[in-house]
Amino acid sequence: MSNFTKDADWLDWHPSPSKPVYKLPAGAVDAHCHVFGPGEQFPFAPERKYTPCDASKDQLWALRDFLGFSRNVIVQATCHGADNRALVDALNASQGLARGVATVKESITDAELEALHLAGVRGVRFNFVKRLVDALPFDSLKRIASRIKELDWHIVIYFEGQELPELYDFFTSLPTTVVVDHMGRPDVSKPLDGPEFQLFMRLMRDNENFWSKVSCPERLSIDGPTKHYLDVVPFAHAVVENFSDRVLWGTDWPHPNMKTHMPDDGQLVEMIPLFAPSIELQRKLLIDNPMRLYWSKKGDTHA
Repeated sequence: MSNFTKDADWLDWHPSPSKPVYKLPAGAVDAHCHVFGPGEQFPFAPERKYTPCDASKDQLWALRDFLGFSRNVIVQATCHGADNRALVDALNASQGLARGVATVKESITDAELEALHLAGVRGVRFNFVKRLVDALPFDSLKRIASRIKELDWHIVIYFEGQELPELYDFFTSLPTTVVVDHMGRPDVSKPLDGPEFQLFMRLMRDNENFWSKVSCPERLSIDGPTKHYLDVVPFAHAVVENFSDRVLWGTDWPHPNMKTHMPDDGQLVEMIPLFAPSIELQRKLLIDNPMRLYWSKKGDTHA
């Protein structure tokens, strides 16, 4: 039992997701998911903006196997701050089938970075979503970016679409591969060819070091699950079609901070062929791209 009491409005992850009809190709990677605690073993950060339910590595592996994935990329959740112990524990238990994206502070030592690398961390996350984190000092982030570049890591950035204009120059100054979470959270009620989403497409087009996750339709959709999140499909399809060698997909399990509903992970998998209609695009999205980014670096071995 966790020592922490989850937020009163917290929605727990789906206890019995449907088995997707779409059969994932062998070797598919869930390239965006999280572990929470368990809080009794890995306490949540004092500065956290939310307190979740427990969502352990074993529960993540069970979902992986049920849906038909082979590997996971676990992204450090903001509820754990820069304490990456739960992430490292999951990576060490994964038998090489998981990689990680950590959160680090500028004070981290070279030895601590090396230990994260040995555990399977291949990137750091910078979160710019104002309801989740306090203001981030750009100078400090640049210094972190310079240090992780030496490890051949990448940077994951999380922001909301309307914030891109003020962040654009900072993002493009980053010296590593940069992976954008959830297509930069576009407002799908606005036109696909409107200025907001087209600025994101320009970011991808003009900067070949930028990648995008075409994930989280449940967060972006206005239509919701009863209409199968179809209003998100044109946006995700446009990103996959135009940048097929730089896209990733993930469940976002256990779906932190969902307020309207808890998605069925099986239904989310069913959307993959809508985002990537051809077998070739599906293979790039689910296997080739995540394997290249997370398992094909210097010194890596494939489990």
